[in-house]
Amino acid sequence: MPTVTYRGEEIECEEGAVLRDALLGAGESPHNGRSKRLNCGGHATCGTCAVEVDGPVSEMGSRERRRLSLPPHSLDSGLRLSCQTRVLGDVTVTKHGGFWGQRVE
Repeated sequence: MPTVTYRGEEIECEEGAVLRDALLGAGESPHNGRSKRLNCGGHATCGTCAVEVDGPVSEMGSRERRRLSLPPHSLDSGLRLSCQTRVLGDVTVTKHGGFWGQRVE
C-alpha cells in the first residue's frame, strides 16, 4: 500500500488512488486559501490542486496537460494536478504558494 507524505503527515492509500482523493480522505487539502472552496471538484478545469510530486505516479493525460499549459501554470514547472494524478507507489507531495499553488521556488 503506497504512502503519501504531505505536510509532515504520512497517508496510506490504495495503489492507483487519485492523489486529491487520498489527501481529502485524510483531512488534508491540495488547495490553498479560498481555493479550498472555490475549485472545480476534480475535473481538471481550475488548476488549483496543482502540487509537486516526487515518486511514481501516472502519466499526464490530455486534460491535465491542457490545464497546466494555461496561465498561471506552465508545463515546464513540474507541477501535477492532484485531481488527475494516480499514486503508483510511495510519493512525497509539496504544495507551493499562490492561489493555484503555482509559485514554485
